[in-house]
Amino acid sequence: MKRFWKWFGTILVVLVALILIFNAQIKGLMVKELAQEQLTSVTRKQIKQNELRDGSFNYSKVKPITAKQVVRANLKHNAAVLGKIAIPAVNLKLPIVKGMDDTALSTGAGTMKPDEKMGHGNYALAGHYMTQKGALFSPLEDTKIGDLVYITDLKNVYIYKITLKQIISPHATWMINDQKGSKLLSLVTCADGGANRWIVQGDLVQTQVANRATLSTFS
Repeated sequence: MKRFWKWFGTILVVLVALILIFNAQIKGLMVKELAQEQLTSVTRKQIKQNELRDGSFNYSKVKPITAKQVVRANLKHNAAVLGKIAIPAVNLKLPIVKGMDDTALSTGAGTMKPDEKMGHGNYALAGHYMTQKGALFSPLEDTKIGDLVYITDLKNVYIYKITLKQIISPHATWMINDQKGSKLLSLVTCADGGANRWIVQGDLVQTQVANRATLSTFS
């Protein structure tokens, strides 16, 4: 019996060590799977229902993503998906989710302001930066001026061209305010290990009706 418990303890230690070592990879795989499932399953009817749901927009409650948050988001599976975002140049494809709570930001790109409307004002989205390349908003770091960003509510597809990319202070929240006469898209994620923020902004250049051809960008 002593030998059994000795081996059991050794195996347990090894398993815990492996989980700690591969924690980032596991989180990355889980969020990618959750995002992909929401991308492929959301319907226009669900989006219209989700537009009526409440969301959390308290920036101070946003914390670095943890494995616990990702597991909880997978179990709940109830993020209020409002649409999709794609940046082909950096292979970013994510669901757009209402608000900035743990479930929303573990699933995709969260809206930063209540009652945002695609194609109007300054449509602002936030997403976690992950060390696992390609997960959530980490590809924003590789975007370039002139890249195209596509967002859709499955009714229309809105195409923006990136005109600004820079690192800003976490306190520069004025960057996501509406600007008179402008139709902007603002994408925000962590920079410098969380000390600052990347902001990528683009101008609306085209609006298309959503159909099989125009939605292929998100597949």
